[in-house]
Amino acid sequence: MTLVMEQAKTPGRATRLYRQARGVYAIWLREVKRSLRDKGQLIGGASRPLLWILILGIGLNPYFRGEVYGEVKFVVPYTYLQFIFPAVIVLNILYTSIQSAVSLIWDREFGFLREVLVSPMSRNTILLGKVLGGATTAVIHGCMVLVVARFVGINLTSGMLVSALVLMFVLAVGLTAFGIVIANYVRGFEGFGVFSNAVILPLYFTASSAFPLDPALTRAQTLVIYPEWLVFLVEHNPLTYAIDAMRGILINFNQFDPTLSYQVIGALVVGLYLLAIWEFRKA
Repeated sequence: MTLVMEQAKTPGRATRLYRQARGVYAIWLREVKRSLRDKGQLIGGASRPLLWILILGIGLNPYFRGEVYGEVKFVVPYTYLQFIFPAVIVLNILYTSIQSAVSLIWDREFGFLREVLVSPMSRNTILLGKVLGGATTAVIHGCMVLVVARFVGINLTSGMLVSALVLMFVLAVGLTAFGIVIANYVRGFEGFGVFSNAVILPLYFTASSAFPLDPALTRAQTLVIYPEWLVFLVEHNPLTYAIDAMRGILINFNQFDPTLSYQVIGALVVGLYLLAIWEFRKA
């Protein structure tokens, strides 16, 4: 009789999954609300791409062209503004994804993380909610850049928009997991900011974000010989392939094989998420 009563009290698999899903939703909603209420983060998400596009993009746009039979024209079928536009989207996702992990430090600092960890939710559930929350915020910040696509001369079709959003979300999941790994090692807010910037900027600038690696794109660029170490860094930086995939979607230009780019992105996201699981279990 006692055994029957205990079995009746034990929730079934469907009930357990439902409770875990509600836990993921609660943590996701908390992360998104907190990020969207952070005015500083929103201002940074809007001002960062505008500075890159308005100052760097417009400033260097005239140099991204060649001379053909005495006439100055764009040799490639896109401008410098269009070339860096996908990279600026990835930059916004990179910053927001990694910075969203600072919530883990907040939760640890004020005791909220300890309370959540002793709840019936598993650590994998908690991590999934945090990663999805950070990824959602990052995609919103990426969309802040997409809304000015027409300004730089990119006409988004519905197919391009869906493909870009899927790529942005997948990339944001991996980068948010990476931020959580960093937050697990860095205990203070100041240290996290310094360390994350020390990671973000080298990653971004060695990802063929501001200049094409292929020297055959324009006549001027064919005269440029890149240092071997720089080529090595660009080719071995996984963010290079994320930016290249985004360029393939938005301006139909790829420096690398698109299949290789998606394979690298998939391996990066899976690897970083598994690393975040391993690190979060130690938290």
